[in-house]
Formats: sequence, structure tokens, C-alpha cells
Amino acid sequence: MKVATWNVNSIRSRLDHAVQWLETNPVEVLCLQETKVVDADFPAAAFEALGYHPYIYGQKSYNGVALISRQPLENVQRGFAAVLGEDRVGDLDDQKRVIAGQWGDVYVVNLYVPNGSSIGSEKYEYKLRWLACLKEYLAALLKDYPNLNVCGDFNIALEDKDIYNPEGKDKHIMASPVERDALRDVLSVGLSDAFRKFTDEGGHFSWWDYRAASFRRNLGWRIDHHYLSAPLYDRATACTIDLEPRRLEKPSDHTPVVVEY
Repeated sequence: MKVATWNVNSIRSRLDHAVQWLETNPVEVLCLQETKVVDADFPAAAFEALGYHPYIYGQKSYNGVALISRQPLENVQRGFAAVLGEDRVGDLDDQKRVIAGQWGDVYVVNLYVPNGSSIGSEKYEYKLRWLACLKEYLAALLKDYPNLNVCGDFNIALEDKDIYNPEGKDKHIMASPVERDALRDVLSVGLSDAFRKFTDEGGHFSWWDYRAASFRRNLGWRIDHHYLSAPLYDRATACTIDLEPRRLEKPSDHTPVVVEY
């Protein structure tokens, strides 16, 4: 089984890229982030024509996540409140960032973690609240789904080797110590980085700024991840970053990351 995560930075702008990639890489589940479209306008027919089943949780112009599955998924849940209840979640589901569904004995959780804008800002504090809620959400899911694949755009580079030049990045959004500690706290529920099971060295990235020829110069960050529960981590046989979509004309600034088990 293969599961891919990809922040497409607008599915309508990158629909041809996503369809062509699936034709070449027929993964079982493709997890999309930043779809930037309301559910009614999501281009579901293009994926259905390939034999896939889309599950959508979107909003206009911002955020949005989707699961594109080769077979119907079971127990599809949208948002934190589906598991934790609205009283606990409050405003954290106003932005559409969480969708999950079950394929066989594997439960796939697709996330678009808030960026946080800048350290100390209101959006930064929102990101930390969101991550605290994520920990509770995943801990609850693990009680029912021991084989958990949590993936998406985490907007956090957990280690210095996940950044092309980490110098001074402790004062930069996506690499501040507080954010990294918050993500480690999330992972403490029993999740491990699939990519690091197979690749220990730095220099491997999943996001490159559009400016300064960052992709050509490989000035990137690894912020798109697959985190697996212990039973699934043991079953993982590969985790790779596919650079080809980033080489296309008018690409997303992210590229797919694929885990296999």
C-alpha cells in the first residue's frame, strides 16, 4: 500500500499536475492540502474518471484538505470535533485542515497544520493551540485505530538537517524551538517519522520558496511528513520525496512525499 501527501497550493490551479501524477503513480490514497476550494466546486469528476473516490473538506480561497482513494474509505471524519466534540475544539475547525478515513486496517489522517505567520503573532498562538488539540485528537484515534498514518503539510522542520541552512532559523517561523517542542509533544502519543527510518542525512526537502531560484539551488525545507504509529512504522518499506512535480511549469511550491508499507 502506498499513501502520498501533497500540498498542491490550489487544486484547480494544479489539477492537471495532480491527475497526471496519479496516472503515473497510482497510489492507494493521495492526501491533498491547501485545496483552496469549497466542496461543491472541488473537481471531483477528474479523479473519479481515474477510478478514484474523493473525500473533501474545503473552504473558499484558503486551506482545505482532501483524500483521493482508489477504493471507498470507511469511517471518514472531518475536523477535530468529529472525535473530540465541539466544546473542546471551539474555533479550531473553522479552518478546514483535518480529514481522515480508513483503508483496510490503516487509518489515514491528512493534516494541513497552520503556518503561524510570525513568532509571537496571533496566528502563531493559534498554531500552538491547534497542535495541542491535534495531540488530543491523535491520542483518541489511536485507541480505535492502532495502525495510524498521519501525514500532511506540518509547516514545521523538526530538525536542523531538515533546512538547507539552519543558521538563525530558531528565530524563524516553522523552526522555532516552541513549535518544534509542540510537534514533538504531538508525536509523543506514539508516532515516528517514516522518512527518517530510511534516510538519515540532510539535503532532502519537500518545499522550496518560489523566490531566488530556491528549487534549482535546492534551498528547501522538509516540512511535509508521514508519521506512523509503531505497528505501521514496523511495516513501512519505503518513504520517498518525488521531485518531478516541482520541475513542472507553474508548480506547487511543495512536492509529493510517498510512504509504502
